[in-house]
Amino acid sequence: MSDTKYLEWPFFEERHRTLARELDAWATQNVPHAHGPDVDAECKSLVRKLGQGGWLRHAVGDSIDTRAICIIRETLARHSGLADFAFAMQGLGSGAISLAGTPDQRERYLKRVERGEAISAFALSEPEAGSDVAAMQCSAKVEGDHVVINGEKTWISNGGIADFYVLFARTGEAPGARGISAFIVEAGTPGFEIAERINVIAPHPLARLRFTNCRIPLTQRVGAAGEGFKVAMRTLDVFRTSVAAASLGFARCALDAAMERATTRKMFNQTLADFQITQSKLAQMALTIDSSALLIYRAAWQRDQGQNVTREAAMAKLAATEGAQQVIDAAVQMFGGLGVVSEQTVERLYREIRSLRIYEGASEVQQLIIAREMLKAHVPSAH
Repeated sequence: MSDTKYLEWPFFEERHRTLARELDAWATQNVPHAHGPDVDAECKSLVRKLGQGGWLRHAVGDSIDTRAICIIRETLARHSGLADFAFAMQGLGSGAISLAGTPDQRERYLKRVERGEAISAFALSEPEAGSDVAAMQCSAKVEGDHVVINGEKTWISNGGIADFYVLFARTGEAPGARGISAFIVEAGTPGFEIAERINVIAPHPLARLRFTNCRIPLTQRVGAAGEGFKVAMRTLDVFRTSVAAASLGFARCALDAAMERATTRKMFNQTLADFQITQSKLAQMALTIDSSALLIYRAAWQRDQGQNVTREAAMAKLAATEGAQQVIDAAVQMFGGLGVVSEQTVERLYREIRSLRIYEGASEVQQLIIAREMLKAHVPSAH
């Protein structure tokens, strides 16, 4: 296990320290560092394992412990990017139901998600509406006691393997973001198809979805009509900080690999670690990791105290994902040619970290969020 002195910080309670130790031991025995060619099958297997191990209970329900989610994602990411993905999507995909679902919806879906018996997905992005959610075009028209959905979604994680999708569609109660509602659409519903599977540099289940006169009961709506955007943002507020935690796990893994490489690689009758330039790199990597961890667990702690963390979560995600990219790049450089050999640890990390700077709000969007929150709180001085 990586350096765990940070767990002694006042952000954590003893249960968090116990969680970190127990999960690390479990992951060492149950999570492979690399995966084979059938990513769908491996992702399904990891969801089942996480459910059987009892870890998914931390990702569902209305009393989510943000620090626990961050510790879990950080720990799993150190072992396997796909394991982290499997855990995170169970939480994100069912998050709207946890936050705003009816008792019947919670009973029908959350128990199965928690046990790893059902795979969930979060269907928000569209071909022309990624960061600008208010530009959403996918529509859901109420017809009696049913809803008819038409449109497309894309970049949907777990697309193609999910048992149900929490879909956000325009229902028109008001212009822009105020006219969006959330619905649960089960896989296999007539009029719903997987239009395209999308291959990315760090393989995981991803797809474009198409809805053509897809008819579902109105009872599948999550939350009130026109409240979908608020539900989506509340869900993202929970999990945005955990994206930062996953990137921290990748960075810690890269630093561990770099330390091992630096202290064992012989060069000019000494080790790589004996060179001052290597020591400088290692120091910068450690500084970046600790800085990111402080921002992450500040945001997680604040949310667990019931505080609004829009600005703090954005800061954590921006700093941690950008910082992890720098740490991993430095590790690849330290490995030289070996660093770009397929499936080497640092090469895998280099591919896995890149998407975290984009999904759940790209780095540029995080900058806008931080500035917007600062300006909102600013009171100009009188002259």
